[in-house]
Amino acid sequence: MAGKRSGAAGVPVAAAYPPREAVDPFSLTESRPGALAYASRFAGASLLPLTLGLGALVFVVFEQLFGRTVGGVFGLTFTTGSVLLLYGLGIALRRPSRRKKMPDQTATPLKIKIEQMLTEARVIIPGGQALMGFQFICTFTRSFRELPLSIQYLHAAALCAVALSVLLLMTPASLHRIAFHGEDDASFFRIGSVLVIAASIPLAIGIAADIAVVFFKVTNDMKSASVAGAVALGVLVAVWLGFPMWRRNSAASR
Repeated sequence: MAGKRSGAAGVPVAAAYPPREAVDPFSLTESRPGALAYASRFAGASLLPLTLGLGALVFVVFEQLFGRTVGGVFGLTFTTGSVLLLYGLGIALRRPSRRKKMPDQTATPLKIKIEQMLTEARVIIPGGQALMGFQFICTFTRSFRELPLSIQYLHAAALCAVALSVLLLMTPASLHRIAFHGEDDASFFRIGSVLVIAASIPLAIGIAADIAVVFFKVTNDMKSASVAGAVALGVLVAVWLGFPMWRRNSAASR
């Protein structure tokens, strides 16, 4: 059950994170005209694997309760209905695009930059906290205690990595109030931006490590688990950091 959920559910997590860094990672973030387009594409793309993952989850639940046939019917019905609602309804009601000339890029006020940075941190925090809660709960299950000690240690490391990510994401708000008295300051924005971007690294490590745990549970093969974890880490780092840095360099070279 865990394998079916993690494979599809991990994709929307990767797709939903990048828009923030895609604006301008590791620097003073400016609001660029292309940022909205990229954010929309990533958000739209993340819905499909999320829908497939939820459909697989529905299948697993009903298959356990009523058998494979009933589970397949409910899973397929849920997936089809979700796709029709998330994509079909929008396509059916889509109006002709009224494209307007995008305004030239101007310097984003510091106040707006800080508000965006704090909002982005607050948006990511609940997901990290929920993941950490599931990681903590599963350590009390019988199946977890049956895993090899090395896999249990890997899961513990993943939990610590996600906890570190949440801590880094929570720090800017605390820093803003305690050190800068809630005032807009360029130094705070630089520090907060580094913290938010840095949080993606332990988060990627934690997710990739637990994907490896899931694949070991499903395949009982350490090599398959290692490959799955390494691939997941590579994809997450590429999407969250590599692609935004490439976009930044491309924009700077124009």
